[in-house]
Amino acid sequence: MTDSPRPHDTPADLPGPADLPGPADLPGPADLADLADRWRETLLAARAGAAGPDPLPYAENLLARWAEPHRRYHTTAHLTAVLDRIDTLAPYADDVHAVRLAAWFHDAVYRPDRTENEERSAALAERALPEAGVAEAVTAEAARLVRLTVTHDPAEGDRDGEVLCDADLAVLAGGPQEYAVYAAQVREEYGFVPDEAFRAGRAAVLRQLLALPRLFRTPYGAAEWEERARHNLATELELLEPSGPR
Repeated sequence: MTDSPRPHDTPADLPGPADLPGPADLPGPADLADLADRWRETLLAARAGAAGPDPLPYAENLLARWAEPHRRYHTTAHLTAVLDRIDTLAPYADDVHAVRLAAWFHDAVYRPDRTENEERSAALAERALPEAGVAEAVTAEAARLVRLTVTHDPAEGDRDGEVLCDADLAVLAGGPQEYAVYAAQVREEYGFVPDEAFRAGRAAVLRQLLALPRLFRTPYGAAEWEERARHNLATELELLEPSGPR
C-alpha cells in the first residue's frame, strides 16, 4: 500500500528530473557544518542548562537521514528552509525550542511508499531527545508537533503548531521558478506512482487544501504567503484537470 500524494506532492506537468538540482547544488561541508551548529544551539537551548551528551553525534545521525539518496525534496535543503522560516515566525511561538526540535525530526523518517512516516519520526524524537538531555515536557511537545504535520491543521490557539505548519507549508507560496523546482523534486520522489494515479491523488489534495478557510495561521503567514499559495495551488489544479493544459 503506497501513500497518496500529500501537501508536498505535485503533478508531472511541471519540470522533470533535468530541472532538479545537480551536484553543484547539493549541500557541501560548510552547509552541513552550519546545520550541525544550528542543531547544537537548539539542543542546548532546549536543555535549559541541564547536562547531556555531546550534541554532534545526534546531528550527524539526523543529517544522514535527511541526506538519504531516495530523497529529492525532503532533503537538508528543505530542513534548512523550514528552520529559516521558523526563525521568521519565532515571535508567534510559545516554545520555539520545541518547534525547532520538531522541525529537525518532522521528516527524519521518510519513505514515500509508506504511510507512517510522521508517526515513526515522532517515535524517533521520543527515543532520541530524552537520551540527548531534553526534558520530558519539551520532548512531548516536539513529538506532538511532528505528528501534527500529518494534517497541517493545528487547533485554534495552538501557537507552536501554527508556526511549524506555516513554516513547513510556506514552499507552496514560492515564486514560479521556486515552485516549479519544488514540484519536480516531489514528483521525482514519487516516481514509482503512475502519472494517472498521481494526478488523481494530487488533485484531491489540492481541492482539500483550497477548501480550507486558511492555509496559514500566523499573522505573518496569512499576510505574506496565503494569496500566493492559493494562486499556485489553483494553477496546479487547473493543470491536473482533464480539460487542463498538458
